[in-house]
Amino acid sequence: MNTFTKTKLLAATLLLATSMANFAGDLTVKREITVNASPETTWKLIGDFNHLDVWHPVVVASELTEGNSQSTGAVRVLTLGNGDTITEKLVELNNDDKTYSYAITASKLPVADYVGTITVKPAENGQSMVTWSSTFDAATDVTDSDAIEGTAGIYVAGLTSIQKHFQ
Repeated sequence: MNTFTKTKLLAATLLLATSMANFAGDLTVKREITVNASPETTWKLIGDFNHLDVWHPVVVASELTEGNSQSTGAVRVLTLGNGDTITEKLVELNNDDKTYSYAITASKLPVADYVGTITVKPAENGQSMVTWSSTFDAATDVTDSDAIEGTAGIYVAGLTSIQKHFQ
């Protein structure tokens, strides 16, 4: 790799890290679940940025409005069962490591400056550990505990659905 290419790669990495830091908040939520499928099989279900409607029980539709589901910068609009929408931007994707991070750019959820990450890792006996984590701030007029509880509930519903899919 020549010096120019290395410099461009370093600049892109720093830009990505800076943009993610600009989104990140002070609160955190992390939930994990073991599923009875290999990491490769699990990633096929959840690794596509535009497939949240396939495995999360509250999401009834996912539509890409910018980019494609395998490129950073892609934007998806999720439609929930109650008709509300959430707009999210893919800020990092690594299929080799089976992880992606995204930022919520518009929603009625009780959070602000939200960045979430979904990761699949190997677990014992050929199973997978799925981790869903985030940093965020509570939205205006919402307590930190309500924002944490609401986010955790979303994660538990999604992770439980993934686990049931592979039973």
